[in-house]
Amino acid sequence: MGQARHLKHSTAILLVSCIFAAPCSSAYAQELSRQKTKRVTAQDAAPTQLSTIVINGAADAATNRYQPVETSTATRTNTPLLDIPQAVNVVSQEVLQDQHATSLDEALANISGISQANTLGGTQDSIIRRGFGDNRDGSILINGMKTALNRSFNATTDRVEVLKGPSSTLYGILDPGGMINVVTKKPENTFSADIYSSASSFGGGSVGFDVTGPLEGTDLSYRLIGDYKHIDYWRNFGETKDWLIAPSLSWSGENTDVTVSYMHQDYSTPFDRGTIFDLTTGHMVNVDRKIRFDEPYNVTDGKSDLFQVDIDRQLSDDWKLGIDYSYSRNVYSDNQARVIEYTPATGGLTRRADATQGSTIYNHALRSDLTGDVEIGDFRHEILIGASYDYANTLRTDLLRCDNATGFNIYNPVYGTLPACTTVSRADSDQTEILSTASLYLQDNWHLSDQWIVVGGLRYQYYDLLAGKGRPFKTNTDSHGDALVPNAGIVYKLTPDVSLYANAAKTFRPQSSIANPYGNLDPEEGVSYEVGAKFEIASGLTANFALYTSEKKNVAYSELDNGVSVVKTAGLVRSRGFEVDVAGSLTDNIDIIASYGYTDAEVLEDPTYVGKRLVNVPAHTGSLYVTYDFGEIGGSGNTLKVGSGVRAVGERAGMNDNAYFLPGYAVVDAFATYTLNFERPIALQLNVKNIFDKTYYTSSIGTTALGNSVGEPLNATLTAKISF
Repeated sequence: MGQARHLKHSTAILLVSCIFAAPCSSAYAQELSRQKTKRVTAQDAAPTQLSTIVINGAADAATNRYQPVETSTATRTNTPLLDIPQAVNVVSQEVLQDQHATSLDEALANISGISQANTLGGTQDSIIRRGFGDNRDGSILINGMKTALNRSFNATTDRVEVLKGPSSTLYGILDPGGMINVVTKKPENTFSADIYSSASSFGGGSVGFDVTGPLEGTDLSYRLIGDYKHIDYWRNFGETKDWLIAPSLSWSGENTDVTVSYMHQDYSTPFDRGTIFDLTTGHMVNVDRKIRFDEPYNVTDGKSDLFQVDIDRQLSDDWKLGIDYSYSRNVYSDNQARVIEYTPATGGLTRRADATQGSTIYNHALRSDLTGDVEIGDFRHEILIGASYDYANTLRTDLLRCDNATGFNIYNPVYGTLPACTTVSRADSDQTEILSTASLYLQDNWHLSDQWIVVGGLRYQYYDLLAGKGRPFKTNTDSHGDALVPNAGIVYKLTPDVSLYANAAKTFRPQSSIANPYGNLDPEEGVSYEVGAKFEIASGLTANFALYTSEKKNVAYSELDNGVSVVKTAGLVRSRGFEVDVAGSLTDNIDIIASYGYTDAEVLEDPTYVGKRLVNVPAHTGSLYVTYDFGEIGGSGNTLKVGSGVRAVGERAGMNDNAYFLPGYAVVDAFATYTLNFERPIALQLNVKNIFDKTYYTSSIGTTALGNSVGEPLNATLTAKISF
């Protein structure tokens, strides 16, 4: 039995390696010049199929100011958004700069159907898409590759792309809600440099630089990004510190491009579970939002590394081979005073000192994509043949657990009465999860005519999963298996600027429970259907409308068992909804990005939670951000740009049993950028967030009412940037 299992695993890996060895045809290379001339002639003969896009400055062709233009996330090739039978949303670099986005949550506030899940005290990215998602769910990729990083957004981020709906055919283990791809800045062939510094109204600030350009006399170009932050936490104690260095190097040959990048980050961030919802009053506890209920040692300290290699080889005018490798690692330790129980009559808390020491998460990801744009018969086919291998290893070495303690009162908090824990729990330590997957996949975009595109794909995926904990180690999950994951879609282009689409796809996710009381969990299996329309309105404005329904069985959720969060499965859940997203330019001076999403997510089958709404999933999300560029002011050459917007989230279930709901909120932000026309331009930018000082709550932990994240109050950041 064991030999057969390992033989099957080895066979799957061997199949992956066969794709990596694809040869380059010399005959194709000899035909390169003739084929390029042929394609240019064909394009000139059909000018009505092309739309003019004006790219300002050094912006990537994927975006034009606020407008998304094309993406490689959905198809693994650069494809116009109108040709993709799936909703794809993009937050461009200009949007991120104008809004001074400092986290993935802030960037994704511009996208419909997005909300925040349990962030583990603000230490992890945790994003819900179309009703599905949690922390560490593998849905956040960097340059199309899965990583082990706790936070994926930083100074290297160029833009954020969201691929809505099932994406497992191309990206493997994912939820039906979709995936998020953080695209990083790449070396450029033209020299440029930015040096910046900012100050926060909370106290402290940041400094950094971004330099890129060619290495003269070579085919190499470089980029070097550095960033340092030290900002006081806005609640009554704590601070955020991190520094980052990220060099990258690109080489461009006649038919081959290679980019190598590395990022190292050291970080220290408050571990803050937020505030308490009082189930007896139906409101959050009546305590100043700045008051924390833990201890000053509630901190997560860690360091992250990301190394990536991207190789693109033009085999011929029609065929291209891409090979990508990514290694990532996150090493961290944390301490926390955990709230265990709340007494409403007195305001007293029972707390326990916990800690996780010496945790290491690392990930290897390897994939190869062979893409072709060819004619078969009288039809154009965009073909993708690929293979991938992922290995993810999580180890939480020392789990510290101490006795419960009383004596802390939320109305008269006295800190220092609960010392940090030093007692290692042997039964809880060495928490381990190892997941390896090997896959082969195929997709074809079949252009039946200038108006009709049919997309079909299939993925074969094999997995091996081990999980457990304890000293001595006790295996709790030891499973393996495989699955076929299909997708299908169709696009009908009413005009070159308007398309209708539909798709259907499945998802598959093996899952584990580290806790001893539960063994192997059945894999999650999902199916989703979507119809929609896409528009390129006037010049520079893109809109997307989508109507979808998704179902998933064996859904994992967290529940407390003797004070420890464990994983269980629900029977069947469904999420359905409607979304609209608009981004781009209304005029030469006015840019806009706006969204609205309606999500109906509930449990359909389960002995305990049937009929309940899914935790942290709002029925309504919405956003609107508008900017106006005044251009030159007063003939001095100096320029002014201003903007403002609102981000809104409806009420959400706070617990699996829907015992309470987080209230909805709307927050208003604004900015102004004044650029001084010196030989080296200097931009002064003021961002004000939460202008009306709204008290709001971004997410809950889902298992109890004792942890609800509090949104930031009114705050301002002043940034000065000099460009070379």
